[in-house]
Amino acid sequence: MSLRRASIKELRGEVALFRRRALAGFALILLGLAGVVTRYVYLQVMHHDEFVARSEQNRVKPRAIPPARGLIYDRNGVLLADNVPAFRLEVTPEQVGDMDKMLSDLGAVVPLSDEDIATFKKQVKQSRRFDGVPLKLKLTEDEIGRFAVNRWRFPGVDVVPYLTRRYMMGPLFAHVIGYVSRIDADDLERMDDDEEASYKGTTHIGRIGIERAYEKLLHGEPGYELVEVNADGRTQAVLDTTPPTPGKNIYLTIDVRLQKAAEEAMNGRAGAAIAIDPRNGQVLAFVSDPTYDPNLFVNGISHADYTELTTSPDKPLYNRALRGVYPPGSTVKPFLALGGLTMGIRKPTDTVLSTGEFCIPGQSRCYRDDKRGGDGTVNMMGAIEHSTNTYFYRLALDMGIDRLSEWMGKLGFGKKTGIDLVGEVEGILPSREWKATRSKSGWFPGETIIAGIGQGYWAVTPIQLAHALATFAGHGVPYAPHLLLDTQDGVDSPRVPQSFPPTGPSVIRKPADWDAVNQGMIAVINSGKGTGKKLGIGFPYVIAGKSGTAERFSRKTDAYDTNKNKAYLASRHRALFIAYTPADDPKISVAVVLEAGAWGAEDSGPIARKILDQWVVDEGGPRPVDPEPGAPVTTSDATPEPAPAEASSVQGAQPAGAESTEPPDDNGDDQ
Repeated sequence: MSLRRASIKELRGEVALFRRRALAGFALILLGLAGVVTRYVYLQVMHHDEFVARSEQNRVKPRAIPPARGLIYDRNGVLLADNVPAFRLEVTPEQVGDMDKMLSDLGAVVPLSDEDIATFKKQVKQSRRFDGVPLKLKLTEDEIGRFAVNRWRFPGVDVVPYLTRRYMMGPLFAHVIGYVSRIDADDLERMDDDEEASYKGTTHIGRIGIERAYEKLLHGEPGYELVEVNADGRTQAVLDTTPPTPGKNIYLTIDVRLQKAAEEAMNGRAGAAIAIDPRNGQVLAFVSDPTYDPNLFVNGISHADYTELTTSPDKPLYNRALRGVYPPGSTVKPFLALGGLTMGIRKPTDTVLSTGEFCIPGQSRCYRDDKRGGDGTVNMMGAIEHSTNTYFYRLALDMGIDRLSEWMGKLGFGKKTGIDLVGEVEGILPSREWKATRSKSGWFPGETIIAGIGQGYWAVTPIQLAHALATFAGHGVPYAPHLLLDTQDGVDSPRVPQSFPPTGPSVIRKPADWDAVNQGMIAVINSGKGTGKKLGIGFPYVIAGKSGTAERFSRKTDAYDTNKNKAYLASRHRALFIAYTPADDPKISVAVVLEAGAWGAEDSGPIARKILDQWVVDEGGPRPVDPEPGAPVTTSDATPEPAPAEASSVQGAQPAGAESTEPPDDNGDDQ
């Protein structure tokens, strides 16, 4: 009986236990179902749009389309910078599992240099993982074919077409146009968000020259396309396209024919030659020698090529026209004469007796003239014609350094000209203020005297000298030198002229002042006795000019240097020449600076003449007439005397770049 009751009790307990477990299980099922429903609502209702977009992004991806870079032409429409099709290897990092292994395996198919890999890894660090990063540029047909066969082995790697820059004239325009090169981390750091967005898909940016100065015009705006991709990220279809906006084409003021004539005339000698239209500031030729091939930099210059360029003693990467600084020598004398007339310190008929030396009143120290015994009594025109130092010693002393510096500053010396290129330097215009920042010794009269002949602390760039000459030739109206002539939206669109108005009123007070100096510069070339005699032979128009032979080193004694060896003289002198034509209504002005030359007129003069000859041909004017057989077309700056004619004879004078760094040993204040 007791056993039966126990059995009934156990049955009831089991039923109760089952019910509890069933309820617990049902509750868990309901809880799980509630979780599923909640998650469903979260995914399909609350965040439906977000996850639809994510899903779509896995299937459809946006891809930037880089714009075609604007083309660059000369003033006559000769193509200087073009875009040519090429192919590159591009990697999307997020689709690559083991990057190092991929690079190692890929290198066995397509040769990859250490520079390629180093540049790629640097760009990967500064790019988003879903953006394509260039690995190797400008693939050959053989490399493209070998990769195509092995493409399945490299997910995330693809061959992408692009346009690469090509400079048609090579070294001829290297220092004008500059070049583009691959965008690096420094470029990205300088960009704000909007700028960075405008470079999506773009691999190159203007580095120097016109390419950098007008980067915003040349670059354009990128476009986009939506592409459908498979699980491997391969493009299956293009769903939508927003085309890019190409960069504007640019027409330069430079004439290719004039540029070639200047380059050929320079013949590889270190220096610069610049031609400017004084009526508007347009740069017609801009040559810096030696030069280099900018195409080397476009897709990454090799270490060997870069080392060769940077270690070359000729410094071909150095833009001498824009950054080179040289003592101007006697080329400043016409500008100083104009200042004397403008300030009322001199009249054209005022004379000075040149006896071969000039002594500061009250001092025993004397400064020599170019010519032993001097030029005798000379007026302003004669002083310019013969480059008589004594005349300009006296004029500079009467003017005083303060007025001299102020006047020369009006012609653009001692400051940037404003040319539309990056990297221009200011040079040095001698002044009390400039010296006070570097010395506590004050300003001495002797420093004023040698400043009057373009020596001492003077340091001008070729573009400054060309700008000052163009300002004078343009009757004193200053224009900032510029290289941009026209822009164009496309090859079928009209050219849009760009405006560059004068930067100020004329610096010349009276036309008669200009006429007097102009007559002196005409006599330099056409009188038969000037320092540039015979340079005008056979030319259809009257040329006006001035030579300059600036000393690179201070003299150590009072003795005349009788060594006439040209190599020796070239090692000690800078050779300069400035000219413009037609003299009565100038349409072109030319400045030539050679880092080494025996005489200004003999070495730099013929370069200027060849540029002017080409200009006549370009303009369709009368052809230059060849001189008679045996008649020389050049002459020395000097008359037949033992001493060089343009070089300063000032003992202790300290031209820029001289061996000694001691200031002139003068006493007293400038008057």
